[in-house]
Amino acid sequence: MTSLTLAYPESTIHEATAATIIRVLEANDIEPEIVTGPKQALADLLHKGEIDIYVAAWLPDEDSDLLGAGTTQLGRLFQPEACCCISDENSTLTSLSDLAQAGQGIARTIVTPQSLTKRMEQVLRTYNLAEAGFTLEVLPDEEALARLNAALAAEQPSLLPLFQPCFLFHQGGLRILNDPHKAMGGEMEATLLLRDGLRDELETDLVDELDELMLSAKIISAMDYAMRVEGMSADEAAEAWQRGKLLPR
Repeated sequence: MTSLTLAYPESTIHEATAATIIRVLEANDIEPEIVTGPKQALADLLHKGEIDIYVAAWLPDEDSDLLGAGTTQLGRLFQPEACCCISDENSTLTSLSDLAQAGQGIARTIVTPQSLTKRMEQVLRTYNLAEAGFTLEVLPDEEALARLNAALAAEQPSLLPLFQPCFLFHQGGLRILNDPHKAMGGEMEATLLLRDGLRDELETDLVDELDELMLSAKIISAMDYAMRVEGMSADEAAEAWQRGKLLPR
């Protein structure tokens, strides 16, 4: 096999993840045809067998609808997780359980990426935050990330709902709050999805290499930062990681 179709949703996190896979494929003399788009459109193509490799399903919470007859999971790339942070790495707050009793020093409006709406609604219910005056301002993900990035420089601390990995974790200046009741959900696994039969069509060495590829939320966050802030392409960020230039030794 010298070519295949590789797909990923339109986000820098998924583009960064895909860049690491593309470099592995190209090193094995496979030139992938790249398809991007909304996740639902890619899901339809995957279920029709028109995508060879999907990068990458976050299981079980986010992408369980991508599974089914005709798809095979491969690899454990990294562990994505939804979390709540406070925009003050020196804050004395350590847990979501503390927020309802916290003083008025914390902004009561929580700018929330649309993809995290249901999780944050659960957080408000679980930790009685609505009664403490907290409300959600739900925005499209990219617009919300811009607002949350700006909040890191604001004098008044804010609550930041984020998926990890994200460039903001590499940038720093925030603290992840404990979530003892798991209102944001648990840790997930990012995995490749292969169309039915593809695993048997690929060389065993390539399957093993993809299966054993170990990234991390820290690596993908750093790649996301390199792309968003430093202007690197996804391939340049992947190369910088491979050469050990992306993260401090």
